[in-house]
Amino acid sequence: MATSSLYITAITASFLLLLIRWDDVCAFQSVSTALNQRRWTASKSSSIIRSTDGDTIDSLFGPRVDGGEDEVLYSDDDDSSDSDWGAPSSIAEPKREKKKVMSRWGSLNPKIKARIVKEAQERAIRNKKKREPAEAKKRRLYAQYREMQQKSKRDKYVTRDKPTYDTSRTKLSDLNPGETVPGKVISLTNFGAYIDIGSEVDGLLHVSQISRDEFVDHPRKFLSPGDDVEVRIVRMDPGAKKLQLTMLPEEVLQEENVMNRHMISEDEDDRIQLDEIEIDDELWGEIRRVTDYGAYVELGAVVRGFMHFMDHPLFGEVKGAHPTEFMRVGDRVRVWVLDVDGTQKRIKLTANRPSGLPGPRREIKWI
Repeated sequence: MATSSLYITAITASFLLLLIRWDDVCAFQSVSTALNQRRWTASKSSSIIRSTDGDTIDSLFGPRVDGGEDEVLYSDDDDSSDSDWGAPSSIAEPKREKKKVMSRWGSLNPKIKARIVKEAQERAIRNKKKREPAEAKKRRLYAQYREMQQKSKRDKYVTRDKPTYDTSRTKLSDLNPGETVPGKVISLTNFGAYIDIGSEVDGLLHVSQISRDEFVDHPRKFLSPGDDVEVRIVRMDPGAKKLQLTMLPEEVLQEENVMNRHMISEDEDDRIQLDEIEIDDELWGEIRRVTDYGAYVELGAVVRGFMHFMDHPLFGEVKGAHPTEFMRVGDRVRVWVLDVDGTQKRIKLTANRPSGLPGPRREIKWI
């Protein structure tokens, strides 16, 4: 029984302690609620109540002990900015004004500025007066262009060793075909170059007589005015004042018979005339010269015929082959006439039998 009574007493004491604790908690919560409500009311009021009486409770924290005055934290009539809300006005930081950076022009003395502006205006006026009219400028530029043209022409002129009127120049009758002489390039044309070899007239070096290694479309590819060259005399005509030259090597001259093909004036009548040649005529000839485009064939006519490399039977057997690989100087070929131009004295040939020609006749012998 004693044990049961002690147990009941302990439970009762514990319950009383819990009640006391709960009462303290409720009191604390009521004080906190009142404090919060007072603060909210104070924020809505015009100011916090001021009082100098030390025995009067004028704040939520009990009687004042410092005997001072309350300080206004917020007021509807306060003009302070929002950034300083709740802070004493006496300790508010002043706004920092940005320093204006003065430019170099702004830092100058006004007298110096005026002088600079005046000098600039005077300089602009002087430049405007110097400006020439449009017509005068046009005439000046045209005159300058003409002067440049004349200068370029003068630069192309080549100074001769002897003037053309000098009587000591060699006459054409004193020259011999096949003779090698030094010369100087005087001028260039589309068909050749004129060479001064010291004779009474300048010799003509045709584009076909410059090189055989590659096709020469214009002599400027190999020659320039003023160049010193070694040439060989092909033929000359003292009566017509004409002189023909060549730069081809000796072996090429012999293969193509360059030196002798012009010495046929005596038996010119024995050669085939152009009016005697008709289209589709079958002829035999000898290749005398091969170029990048074809070959020149000697037919016994007054002029040589030209055969394009595409008109050769072996064209196309080797893709990309150069004409010199299937056409050689000295080869005898059978050709047919494609065209005859009596005005320009040209004969166009082909080594392929024309399809329009009748085939060879065959005779049948009966036994």
